[in-house]
Amino acid sequence: MDQHPSVGKRVKDAVIGKSLNLGDQSIFHQLSLMAFFAWVGLGADGLSSSCYGPEEAFLALGEHTFLAVFVALGTAVTILVISASYSQIIELFPSGGGGYLVASNLLSPKVGMVSGCALLIDYVLTITISIASGADAIFSSLPASLAPYKLEAAIAGVLILTMLNLRGVKESVTVLVPIFMTFVITHIVALGYGLGTHAAQGAELAARISQDASAARDQLGYLGMFLLILRAYTMGAGTYTGIEAVSNGLPILREPKVRTGKRTMVYMAVSLAVTVTGLMLAYLLYGVGHQEGKTLNAVLFEAVTGQWPQPFGQWFVWVTLASEALLLFVAAQAGFLDGPRVLANMALDRWFPTRFAMLSDRLVTQNGILLMGGAALLLMLVSKGSVDFLIVLYSINVFITFVLSQTGMVRHWWQVRHKAGEKWVKGLALNGLGLALTAFILASVVVVKFFEGGWLTVVITAALAFFALKIKRHYDDTWKQIQSLDTLVDSVTLPACDLEAPSEPDTQAKTAVILVNGYNGLGLHTLFNVLRLHGEEFKNYVFVQVGVVDAHVMRDHAELGRLKQGIRASMDKYLALMRSKCYHAEAHWAVGTEVVHEILELAPVIKERFPRCVFFGGQLVFEKDTLLTRLLHNYVVFSLQRQIYKVGIPFMIMPIAL
Repeated sequence: MDQHPSVGKRVKDAVIGKSLNLGDQSIFHQLSLMAFFAWVGLGADGLSSSCYGPEEAFLALGEHTFLAVFVALGTAVTILVISASYSQIIELFPSGGGGYLVASNLLSPKVGMVSGCALLIDYVLTITISIASGADAIFSSLPASLAPYKLEAAIAGVLILTMLNLRGVKESVTVLVPIFMTFVITHIVALGYGLGTHAAQGAELAARISQDASAARDQLGYLGMFLLILRAYTMGAGTYTGIEAVSNGLPILREPKVRTGKRTMVYMAVSLAVTVTGLMLAYLLYGVGHQEGKTLNAVLFEAVTGQWPQPFGQWFVWVTLASEALLLFVAAQAGFLDGPRVLANMALDRWFPTRFAMLSDRLVTQNGILLMGGAALLLMLVSKGSVDFLIVLYSINVFITFVLSQTGMVRHWWQVRHKAGEKWVKGLALNGLGLALTAFILASVVVVKFFEGGWLTVVITAALAFFALKIKRHYDDTWKQIQSLDTLVDSVTLPACDLEAPSEPDTQAKTAVILVNGYNGLGLHTLFNVLRLHGEEFKNYVFVQVGVVDAHVMRDHAELGRLKQGIRASMDKYLALMRSKCYHAEAHWAVGTEVVHEILELAPVIKERFPRCVFFGGQLVFEKDTLLTRLLHNYVVFSLQRQIYKVGIPFMIMPIAL
């Protein structure tokens, strides 16, 4: 153990946090989120949409504001239907049922890939637009002289959230709880008071709505009223973004995951539906309208607190609006929680470089977090933090995922109709309704936004999907070549030995330390090359393997035990092979997130036992070394060679040509 860590290590521990101990049996439980914290981390994206979704829908009604009752009702029903349909996805995919996995398993891998690419772009936009909107909201209440620093503040917001997420999921969510709860409490008070004080006017309001409806019918006709309601309903489509976050983030929830996920979904759906419906009804009751430089929420809260004792009323409005602005920053958290998770799942299926499935020593998908943060930072700089530009790009992709997920579920219920009893009828009806609603909204959003700049989102998503296809094709071709190594192994034999392998080794004899990643063609080719080139030079053989804890292990915690069991089985085969040839053989293995770090921990131990040891590692050699091969394959062995040289241990790389 290093008693004097470097300056860089101390800075890293202070900023990101110390390494977590995988040997701690309770580590996954400690890192998981109970329903309340999941509601904060995953529900903020949806709840924050109440800061702009209801306003867009209400203003779209023009002078016919009484129709807000029907729009609010339709919005609430849509929220509940989509949420309920995603609860069924949670049941069917208890280890994580995001749009990527649902479409991949229920439709086809390529359709799932398209869904995943759409989600990735959507999450980058979620981070960017949430932070940009939050910066707009904050700076609108500050002196105009500070406006030039708004972009810098937004950039700082991206960097701070990136750093928090590198520390870990639970740490990043815990910091945001006070902001989230301030929003919830202030809105409960404001809406409860506003609606409660008007409860006695229910009959008067009903009469007014009836009168307005008659006037609108004469002016617009029934069809015109219906189309106006549909237009307002569509303009508020941003309200539904974020509902899918719980099913995507299921792996980080506390056991039992399904129950925790469904409870979180209830919290999210009810809070969003109540907030959106309450705001739209309050707009109508207080007769709020557009005021230059103010949001409808600001106008509403000023009207609600107009008769309150001052300055308490003013302070309440300020705190409420500040909580809305800050919640928009919190909403960006959904992009950091779910974006890297989708990327990791796609990397496990070889649609993206496998390094995006790797975890840091804080057990987070560090590469994915850095990619999402970097992409959001780039988009923030390109757009200069313009919400008007970003909102044109937003919400198309999430509805692509909605539609594909609901289509997959409809297909699932139809396929299992003969063995699911009466449950399939309810499931088909619910997901069918979800499909109809999301398909309608997708078509409407595309029509409204496509020629205003939404086409750019479609082009970027298509380009990402094309890139994913190229990566997948390369990995498939490489895997076929690697499998051919396994067939070659069967034809390689070592001379039989009539003697028994020595039980106690000659520790002063030359010792070969073979780095392997399982009992496979790669490891055996490395071993046989050492035997072929060095013959009887080595008397002892030590096999070293590191089990990598990646996103797959985090998705299914029982996988950690299976990983250790598989390593033991591989090591036993190598030991049996070499002992049958009269060599002394030992095995050393570890489980961790970084291969280099774990081997460097084992190397001094092996060196102390066998002073004359030489390390050997195999490295794939491609016929053509291209940018793609360097991007998609790790070259850990070269990094290991440099590090092990520093501690005075020889290291040889054995090339394995494909």
